[in-house]
Amino acid sequence: MSDTTTGVLDLSQKGDGFLRNPAKSFQPSPDDVLVPRQAIQKFALVHGATITGPVRAGKRSPQLVGLDAVCGLPYDTYRKRTPFEKLLAVNPDRRFRIGDFGGPTMRIVELFAPLARGTRGLIVAPPRTGKTVMLEELAKAICAEIPDSRVVVLLVDERPEEVTHFRRSVPAEVLASNNDHSIEAHIRLCELTMAQVRCEAECGHDVVLLVDSLTRMARAFNNRGPGSGRTLSGGLDSRAMEIPRKFFGMARNVEGGGSITVIATALIETGSRLDDLIFEEFKGTGNSEIVLDRQMAEGRVFPAINIRTSGTRREELLYTEDQIAALNLLRKRAIAVPPRQAMEGMLKLMEKYPTNDALLAGLKSLPGV
Repeated sequence: MSDTTTGVLDLSQKGDGFLRNPAKSFQPSPDDVLVPRQAIQKFALVHGATITGPVRAGKRSPQLVGLDAVCGLPYDTYRKRTPFEKLLAVNPDRRFRIGDFGGPTMRIVELFAPLARGTRGLIVAPPRTGKTVMLEELAKAICAEIPDSRVVVLLVDERPEEVTHFRRSVPAEVLASNNDHSIEAHIRLCELTMAQVRCEAECGHDVVLLVDSLTRMARAFNNRGPGSGRTLSGGLDSRAMEIPRKFFGMARNVEGGGSITVIATALIETGSRLDDLIFEEFKGTGNSEIVLDRQMAEGRVFPAINIRTSGTRREELLYTEDQIAALNLLRKRAIAVPPRQAMEGMLKLMEKYPTNDALLAGLKSLPGV
């Protein structure tokens, strides 16, 4: 009698592969199930596919002996999927109502930098401005709004205690590499996560990916070893950004299908020329930016969001016409004063209204608007 297992296919250069365990952040383990080369060729299985099937003991490791499902689909459905490169990306138009399921931070984000299925969002953050807490709140809010959604938190080169905190406090799948792991472990995690999420999108699924951080991801690829042979100013290899850019760029809303949402942090004002160069590579490539402000954070004003410089492209697709008119008035009022004053005013205003919908509906009655 055989057991049944589920894992993510990690192809090897020999043509076979192993099913890696997401609970172990895809790191190799003696318990990993071998997928023979013949099975991979027969079923045209791809790197990153989530495979479910029967397993029997083998000579060196457990071995897959059948195929029940791929990415949660029957094989006949899976093999008809559309390749990722042929998926038609459209503007995000299904807003996450995180303001209804979170605190003041989520309400501010929903008003001034709304997120939707397929958003490619950047949280631009100086040190100690609350980026990690914001990711945690995002994960909780999205999971609360859509309980059956797949939300993945990817922590790259992270402090071990931070990884433990996320796993204990966030009702989402947490994939992580600690800062005492090897560069190869960081890279393996990023590459296999990207392959798995792309395969999920090909199969019509919705995935939300919260990443901390793109900066540390890029550092890992930059430190991998010989790249193109050309080193740019600041010590950035000219090809080090290839995979991180591809990772961030995979976010999209698929017409008639699923979506990949990527909300990722990028570090600035760290004193590192390399970090500045990495941020410049991502600047302007997303369709939403949340910019955190060091002075506000130092003044203990949270969320430390700079309303003036934060925003989302094509936000008119995420709100009604009347709500957009109200939001424009609200933003005009906010950018007329310094960032700290704008945030303090918004927090006081939100105390008067239990929801953002109520706030926008009542905006016209406010003095000075």
